[in-house]
Amino acid sequence: MDLSTPIEKISGIGLAYKKKLKRLKIKTVRDLLFHFPVRYDDFSNISPIVKAKPGETICIKGKILKIKGSRTWKKRMSITKAVVEDKTGGIKIVWFNQPYLIDHLKDKDEVCLAGRVVLGADSSMYLTNPTYEKISKNKGLTHTGRLVPVYPETEGLSSRWLRYILKPLLLKLKDYPDFLSEDIRENLMPFGKALWQIHFPDSANLAKKAKQRFSFEEIFLIELVVLRERLKINRQKAVSIKMDINLIKKFVDSLSFKLTDAQRKCSWQILKDLEKSKPMNRLLEGDVGSGKTVVAAIAALNTAKAKHQVALMAPTEILSKQHFKELSKILADFKLNIGLLTGKTDKFTSKKLKYQEIEISRKKLTEKVLSGDIDILIGTHALIQDKMRFNDLALVILDEQHRFGVEQRAKLIKKENNQYIPHLLSMTATPIPRTLALTLYGDLDLSLLDEMPKGRKKVITKVISPASRKKTYNFIRKEVKEGKQVFVICPRIEGQSEEIKERIANSNLTKKKRALLSWAEVKAVKEEYEKLSKEIFPDLKVKMLHGKLASKEKERIMQDFKRKKIDILVSTSVVEVGVDIPSATVMMIEGAERFGLAQLHQFRGRVGRSNHQSFCFLFTDSGSKKTHKRLKALTEVNDGFKLSEKDLEIRGPGNITGTRQWGIPDLAMSALKDVSLIEKTREKAKTLLESDPNLKKYPLLKKRLSSFQKRIHLE
Repeated sequence: MDLSTPIEKISGIGLAYKKKLKRLKIKTVRDLLFHFPVRYDDFSNISPIVKAKPGETICIKGKILKIKGSRTWKKRMSITKAVVEDKTGGIKIVWFNQPYLIDHLKDKDEVCLAGRVVLGADSSMYLTNPTYEKISKNKGLTHTGRLVPVYPETEGLSSRWLRYILKPLLLKLKDYPDFLSEDIRENLMPFGKALWQIHFPDSANLAKKAKQRFSFEEIFLIELVVLRERLKINRQKAVSIKMDINLIKKFVDSLSFKLTDAQRKCSWQILKDLEKSKPMNRLLEGDVGSGKTVVAAIAALNTAKAKHQVALMAPTEILSKQHFKELSKILADFKLNIGLLTGKTDKFTSKKLKYQEIEISRKKLTEKVLSGDIDILIGTHALIQDKMRFNDLALVILDEQHRFGVEQRAKLIKKENNQYIPHLLSMTATPIPRTLALTLYGDLDLSLLDEMPKGRKKVITKVISPASRKKTYNFIRKEVKEGKQVFVICPRIEGQSEEIKERIANSNLTKKKRALLSWAEVKAVKEEYEKLSKEIFPDLKVKMLHGKLASKEKERIMQDFKRKKIDILVSTSVVEVGVDIPSATVMMIEGAERFGLAQLHQFRGRVGRSNHQSFCFLFTDSGSKKTHKRLKALTEVNDGFKLSEKDLEIRGPGNITGTRQWGIPDLAMSALKDVSLIEKTREKAKTLLESDPNLKKYPLLKKRLSSFQKRIHLE
């Protein structure tokens, strides 16, 4: 038996249990062994029966004096009663609805029991529904009398059953070879010992040390994946694009605003990268409204004017169209041909057309791209369809898709006879905490736009309780009467949180299930729209926007909103980051507690894009102190990077950048909060790869890394 052995080969696991284990994503011996406890019940102190006190949870050892079962016909409940004694006294035991105990436990059996002490109606004490275990001379205790592991469970699969299966399995594998050699793990526990101590720890300290071993292991493997990716990219060739200082100066002078120092610094870093003959792999991080598009435009202009092509890919149609309009406008003096390719609409603009947009057939646009007649092509995932071929693609810009993978990038390259790969610039408005950036984005160089354009007023943020709703609605009406506009973001359906987006994105879901999940969000928007348009603001122009609307309808609504034909726009959380409506001064978020701080901060960034004072109202009905503490952070902190650190601290990394769907193990997830562990692990991985890039001296590690890479997908 090895770690890849299917679980059905384990003694005691039949077809029924195989199905239940599959629900917990357990298919192999490894999956089962790495199904770690969520906590431990401390039953390690055996108490004398005489010291039992009502309301306490205790663990006792003793002999069963008598045991019998009965049934109450009124409630149709089975009751098993026993009396257990030790040297200090006796106590009654009561189990409800466990009739099988009569066959398992007998008079005179030595047992260990752990449970809550209750005071009965007759003032006598008894243990209610205790965990039980027969004491055997040859076997140690598993379910009582120790630190007892409690696991993530599913229907019909208890922690008791998992302990029963795991213990003999761990004994069989205790001498299993460790893929981390001693020089790598240093003072950390070896594999076999760590596995035993994480499942059946001899002390809380040893359980902690076992967790440290596996946290190191998982972060170490992630670091190896990421750093090897960086090495692989560095071995590739890219076109060297010389920086045209006069061109850039002319472009900057043509802008209606001054660049911030951060924009200048980031542009310089990117332009210097483009001059190298190895591919740029850079992540441009900037708070909402910090001016990422202009920095991207500088890189695109420099590349296009050097007679190479640029592809800019955005996650949605609305955002692609916005980039198309924005770049066409700010690059209008530079004689460039710009194309737009989305799932449904294809457009083209050029100097000849005086930068008027015209619709163009997919066939014609594809021909123009292939002939090199298009300098910059903007679009959604349609850009990586097999039919799309570029003439000389030298720069790929990805908006909000910084984990876009190597395979997808390869699809953007002309297939035949191309020895170069394009430079890559990724952009995100989600500030990434330092530990996450170090670990998960270690193959990317970071450029930070940590400065906002001058003249921007700080958005006033307030948490709105149910009692303050009416007053806030009146304030919103007053803003609209003064010619301002309002965004309303609807709450996610209760319990959905990040999961809904991930489950919709999960390719294993059927079309029907995806549709149902998507419609749940739409329903929330419709309900909010009905309430606001009919009850709260019947005198104002209210419209709704959600993902189920036709593409042209969405575009029409956004244009109407821009032209101020709509006062209040009610939308799902999927309305794009970057949607620019300068006269929108109010961001109202319903059910704010259901979003993370990073996302709330992004919503807030959609207002405050002019010289008017803007406001963000966080509506919540929650009475939770933790919720109010979290939302209060938004009212005090305007820096997205500081907020992302707070979000990491409070909610964990999986909720910040969607890392949940990367297949990263939970232990690694929680370890991403530990800066010193990340730095130590990264250094260790770096040193190892510098001395042995192909891991020839570490065959076990190489094999483990290969299987780990199949399980996670950092893209």
